Amino acid sequence: MEQSVAIWILIILALATASLPFFVERPLLVLPWAQKGEDGRPGWLRLLESIVFFAVLAGLHYAILIWVGGSLVIPSDSASVGLFVLKIIVLAVAVVLVLSYAGWRDLNKSTRKPFISRLLEVLVLYFMLGTLGFAFEINIGNFFPKTWEFYLITLCLYLVLAYPGFVFRYLLRRHYRHSNDSPE
Repeated sequence: MEQSVAIWILIILALATASLPFFVERPLLVLPWAQKGEDGRPGWLRLLESIVFFAVLAGLHYAILIWVGGSLVIPSDSASVGLFVLKIIVLAVAVVLVLSYAGWRDLNKSTRKPFISRLLEVLVLYFMLGTLGFAFEINIGNFFPKTWEFYLITLCLYLVLAYPGFVFRYLLRRHYRHSNDSPE
């Protein structure tokens, strides 16, 4: 895989995933506390379900690193490129299925996510995308050690990409609602 292709894939995925928690009302994470509209399961069951969910997410992180980072891609060989793309598609489907579990679990209920849940979802998506970036970097073969500055800068850039979703959820919709409620 070429470095420019990997960079563009990461940029497009960052644009798509950064604002996702603000546009989607269904939860993407199984959190140990109850959100508005969820059923009254016992606290220990919520905690256990949350631990299992995050263990599955950690397993997906590891699978991304192993499958994508350990793949040998020869651009002139269409079979290796096809296998690489198939691995990415399988992992993407697995990530979508795992992240949609929380919304599927409470399908018939109208849940409302607080801001902290949306922020946690943004952070989890940042780590998922960062893992894919590390896997691409390992695959290309030029892995460099990173310090805390790198992580802070990339997190800030990811939060900037999430800003349009934040504006839509908390600023634009509230302003639109208040302007429609005023007498004419």
